[in-house]
Amino acid sequence: MKKGYMNKRNPSMCCTRVTMLGRVLGLALCLGIAPLSLQAQDFQSTERRVLDRIVAVVNDSAIMQSELDDRLQQVLRQAEGQGGSLPSRSALQEQVLDRMVVEEIQLQKAREANLSVDETELNQQVRRIAESNRMSLDEFADALEADGSSLADVREDIRREMLIRQVQQRQVGGRVSITERDVDRVLEQQGAVSDSGQTVVEEHRARHILVEVTPTQDEEQALALAQQIRQRLSQGASFSGVAQEVSDDQGSAPNGGELGWVRPGQTVPAFEETMRELSLNQVSEPVRSQFGYHLIEVLERRSQDVSREAQREQVRQALFQRRANEELENWHQEIRSQAFVDIRL
Repeated sequence: MKKGYMNKRNPSMCCTRVTMLGRVLGLALCLGIAPLSLQAQDFQSTERRVLDRIVAVVNDSAIMQSELDDRLQQVLRQAEGQGGSLPSRSALQEQVLDRMVVEEIQLQKAREANLSVDETELNQQVRRIAESNRMSLDEFADALEADGSSLADVREDIRREMLIRQVQQRQVGGRVSITERDVDRVLEQQGAVSDSGQTVVEEHRARHILVEVTPTQDEEQALALAQQIRQRLSQGASFSGVAQEVSDDQGSAPNGGELGWVRPGQTVPAFEETMRELSLNQVSEPVRSQFGYHLIEVLERRSQDVSREAQREQVRQALFQRRANEELENWHQEIRSQAFVDIRL
């Protein structure tokens, strides 16, 4: 929703929901295999070595079985923790691998464009993630180790995520254009203009939880999960806590699903219509949009006077984000079809 996912935020991929810390990061951690020592010739090491084979060739790169297994374990742990249902292991492997293939293609495009991540920005992002968990950086590092990961792993995954976002912004941004007539059409639906030259609009302070429909989670599974989450909320679970744990909106999840004050035209139609109809502090049924299923709660309402020009700019940005998300999906399909991909499951 506003500058995020629903605010048409999060143009980027929304990764598979993982463990508590993995979800806060919005990153599915792919851990490689440590080298086998001569002294580690036990059955487990031998089995691991046999499994570590190429499962997909993506242009000039390869995805290993060990990487796929690590990603699968993240998905399985998440499903176990939430009581969610999953397809058969073979079907799940195919879905997860397809997501990894698209990620790899985007990273290759980042390398081709000589893109890089500023270390200062990377450090700031890591610190923000720690703070969103109400932890110091040291506490965050300790928590990651307890969860079987490390701060170095997380930094690398964030770096990859930032590179992918850079590529997406370059490739998708140029495809989207917003005309003044587009803005006019939205403004015509937004309340009356007062004599003072200001427009009175109704704003909603809202929060939401997003469950995406992804290659690893089809329509039926996403709806079932959204319904399970709503049941948790109806039984007294904290909306903020659950949003931080499971929401696929990378922009609002760290803030407990908070979207701030939302004006007409800033969210997709289905979301906006539901917001208008909800009573305060009522959690909606799952609401379908092109982004997935939303659980929405309105905390406050107010009428607000906004200048015409300020509103035009706000509408223009909201329209851009919405269309950028739609173009992103189209672009993902394009690059997947144009790449050389050899699946070896």
